[in-house]
Amino acid sequence: MDIGVGLPATLPGVPARELLTWATTAERLGFARLGVLDRLVYTSHEPLVALAGAAAVTERIGLATTILVAACRTDVALLAKQLAAVHDLSAGRLVVGVAAGGREDDFAMAGASFRDRGRRLDENLARIRRVWADERLVPPLPAGPPPIVVGGHSPAAMRRAARHGDGWIMGGGSAHAYPELVARMKDAWTSAGRPGAPRMMAIAYTALGPGARDRAEQYLRDYYAGTGPYRDRVVRGLLTDEKAVDAMVRDHAAAGCDELIFFPCVPDLGQLELLAEVTG
Repeated sequence: MDIGVGLPATLPGVPARELLTWATTAERLGFARLGVLDRLVYTSHEPLVALAGAAAVTERIGLATTILVAACRTDVALLAKQLAAVHDLSAGRLVVGVAAGGREDDFAMAGASFRDRGRRLDENLARIRRVWADERLVPPLPAGPPPIVVGGHSPAAMRRAARHGDGWIMGGGSAHAYPELVARMKDAWTSAGRPGAPRMMAIAYTALGPGARDRAEQYLRDYYAGTGPYRDRVVRGLLTDEKAVDAMVRDHAAAGCDELIFFPCVPDLGQLELLAEVTG
């Protein structure tokens, strides 16, 4: 199982240049991928711009949107072109993680409908693939189009991943539910008549070292404000010691996860060093 790390693009107060240092440090430490979260109504860096910056200063490490609220984007052709550009600039290192989203304020700010977001995400994914295949709109992609993984726990999300995606990704929270969700995703994949096996990914939140837990919990409660019980699950799933991180790695690998991305919730480069020691 590959181990990735999140860029601190949603952590308040992180200077843009520090995102680039974070990216080069993660590559030096041997992490497999850099992930980015996505919110519109938050004091955060735009995820695709952050990944483009990371692509420019790195050579090997993979990139991923984990996840992008694609149903919130009203100009789907432009989104497809931006994703293709990041994939091309990074020489084929991008994985596109998407989900329907769950925070109505993001949709209101974007001028997008919230109630039919699932249906529109289905339509958007089909259109993104059409744009990628249209040589009038995007340059040839030597590595082919980026793979798509779809997030969400509902039956509709699983069907969406099997119909439109190359795999599935689980958001932050407890590891206990992961094996059952993997089994459900594989059933949906088989029911959709897809050959082979879906790519399985997951993310987790970490805060290692003295004093990190309180800062991380404050951030998570703020970032996931308005999501009700989901926020509480995310906070409970925060990993704050080496044993918890090691158990998460072992449990996800045993459940069939192909790639696990840890998001440090404290904007300190020392978090990368601590994670590398535990997961290396």
